[in-house]
Amino acid sequence: MYQALYRKWRPKDFGDVYGQPHVTRTLRSQLENGRISHAYLFTGSRGTGKTTCAKILSKAVNCLNPSDGNPCNECEICKGIENGSILDVIEIDAASNNGVDNIRDLREEANFTPANAKYRVYIIDEVHMLSIGAFNALLKTLEEPPSHVIFILATTEIHKLPSTILSRCQRFDFKRISPEDITARLMYVAEKENVNLTPNAASLIARIADGGMRDALSLLDRCFAMGTDIDENTVSDAAGIAGTVHLFSFSEFVAKSDFTSSLKLVSKLHSESCDIDSLCTELTLHFRNLMVAKTVGDCEGLIVCSKDELEKIKERASQLKLSKILSCIEILEQTTKNIKNAVNKKIQLEAAVIKMCAPPASSGEGISADLEDRISAIEDKLASLSSGAVVSAPTPVAAPKPQPAESPKSEPAPAPEPKEEPKPEPSEAPPLPPAPPEEGEIPDGSFDNWADVLDKLMKYDIPLFGILSNSKASIKNGRVIIHSDNSTLFDFICTDTHSKELARAVYEVMGRRMKIAVSNTEKAKTEKSPLENLKAKINQFNSNQ
Repeated sequence: MYQALYRKWRPKDFGDVYGQPHVTRTLRSQLENGRISHAYLFTGSRGTGKTTCAKILSKAVNCLNPSDGNPCNECEICKGIENGSILDVIEIDAASNNGVDNIRDLREEANFTPANAKYRVYIIDEVHMLSIGAFNALLKTLEEPPSHVIFILATTEIHKLPSTILSRCQRFDFKRISPEDITARLMYVAEKENVNLTPNAASLIARIADGGMRDALSLLDRCFAMGTDIDENTVSDAAGIAGTVHLFSFSEFVAKSDFTSSLKLVSKLHSESCDIDSLCTELTLHFRNLMVAKTVGDCEGLIVCSKDELEKIKERASQLKLSKILSCIEILEQTTKNIKNAVNKKIQLEAAVIKMCAPPASSGEGISADLEDRISAIEDKLASLSSGAVVSAPTPVAAPKPQPAESPKSEPAPAPEPKEEPKPEPSEAPPLPPAPPEEGEIPDGSFDNWADVLDKLMKYDIPLFGILSNSKASIKNGRVIIHSDNSTLFDFICTDTHSKELARAVYEVMGRRMKIAVSNTEKAKTEKSPLENLKAKINQFNSNQ
């Protein structure tokens, strides 16, 4: 009968275990020094070597000819444990033997001495599945077992174990196996099986396995069934994933906001029986690689791929903004959760693709991304202007067209007494690009949030913050009117840089685009009203008489 690769190539000693040197080194040291514990706890994700190390340890403590902490795998005890003929090593599945009665039977059996081996070893797999009563029944025996008994507990969910169990065991945490170690092991197995496996294909299998050696060998087994020459396309077909070509096509369509091509690609992959769950996972990993390439200079050690593929990743990352990449990752993560309970997985992925290709304002990337795009648009419009904006002077009445000069009259006609003194009109700052229509009007009055605007300016434009530090503001006719005694304020904010930062701060505080004007109070103080001019002339006439 054909034997699966993960069983055929299961490590026989600690030297063959990949990716767990911190575990194997400690266990070998204990065996060499004769400091064997009565209870061990192996924890970690699936396929990382917990059960394998438990079986190697059970052989090593009973081996007749151990060497450097490893079993010899040649004596009758090692061979008997390997083929299951020696019953002193008992492997129990706690998922199906999780009751109190099962643990009571185990306690009674533990009192008997081993028949052939030196130690009776109990390997309890998925120990977190035991009931509370079963855990309580195991406590006393686990704490003070007979001298000939060793317990090895294995679990993928350490948080479900009671603290009373954890405190009675030596704990070993199995890490996810690195893609480099998995790739090396796959190349070794392929060579021994006389199969041509390309390094890129082995690397792809390692990424799909996500740190589990058993999953990697199982996928390699499926690839073996498709032929003796295995490349990336073979792995993609066996795993039901899109492959790197389609992933780069997806990110290209996202960069171009090409809805049609993205949806056609989803339909094409779906018709080719591509697994939607795997495709979502691969897309998430692809955008993760783009994120790393966008933010890290030397990213070769953080992205597992070939050199050619790394160059493609860097090129694609340069075409996308970081905010867009992060948004795509969030969308794909949420889609992965939604797919699990979805009636139609394809529709969920299509909705995700639409969100990824949508512009920032409609895809919900948030105010910061939208503001960034608006500022970029403002900068582009300002750069396209051939000259700076013309600032109008404060004039209470529209200035008439210039006329030929006339000789001044000796005495001006007496002006009628005004009902109230004219107030100085505000001088407008450089005009902003036209804003979209806003819902609702802001009532006239004082601008209560002006202090918040100044706080923003302290971060964006410190010189402008200093000029405006003692200023106030009000709202009039839908504009923000700045009141300040500083005579240099008006000329200061006429520059493009300062006006943009001021507009940005007001937008972030108010949540809408506002026109900004300056009330030139300093100039208003120096100018006299017509009534005051008339009084001065009358006084001068009387003094001359």
